[in-house]
Amino acid sequence: MQLFYQPELDANSTSVGFDKEESRHITRVLRKSTGDLIHITNGKGLMFQGELGLVEPKHCEAYITKVEKLPALPYRLHLAVAPTKSNDRFEWFLEKATEIGISRITPLLCDHSERKQINWERYHKILVSAMKQSLQAHLPELDELTSFSNFIDEQAALKGIKAIAHCEESSKTPLKTLLGEQESVDILVLIGPEGDFSPAEIEKAVTAGFEATSLGEQRLRTETAALVACHTAALVQS
Repeated sequence: MQLFYQPELDANSTSVGFDKEESRHITRVLRKSTGDLIHITNGKGLMFQGELGLVEPKHCEAYITKVEKLPALPYRLHLAVAPTKSNDRFEWFLEKATEIGISRITPLLCDHSERKQINWERYHKILVSAMKQSLQAHLPELDELTSFSNFIDEQAALKGIKAIAHCEESSKTPLKTLLGEQESVDILVLIGPEGDFSPAEIEKAVTAGFEATSLGEQRLRTETAALVACHTAALVQS
């Protein structure tokens, strides 16, 4: 099944149009013609079935024949992750996390961050592509790059599971244990940059109610740690 993305669709929509790029894909790559059925999502949980009407290389249209509401994840996972120096590695994380299941991603600017700018539009396209490839109907939220200090202040009153994964020698609860001990559908995990969180950042997070957590005995790269957190939540909460 080939899935298309049209964010403007809602439950009352009766038709949908496709831009030049999508229309070219429908006509030249998929070889679709009038009367063929296609599937579209708005990224907000709705899955549509459409019957192609107008089929041209530069513009295609379809009539909505069926709408289905697909359930979201049984938990809400929010990962706040410092983008890696290698952009390819962070983009790999975005793709794989979307495939596994994630609700929200916040790129963090930390004391030891080597990447201080992001291309939000490119990251968003990667999320859309991964959602379509994995045939999902929920697109993860993607925030702009946010400073660690401001983010912690914004999340201080948040209820649910809040954890910070760091490499400092201190008492930590394995994330799997932490998720299993508390009944909550809201999970927020902080993952630091290549140089880890600074001691001041760790202290600020703990003071704001974040619990120190570990993701295993090995020292993991940023993008690997983030994906392990994503996979652990999927295993424990699903």
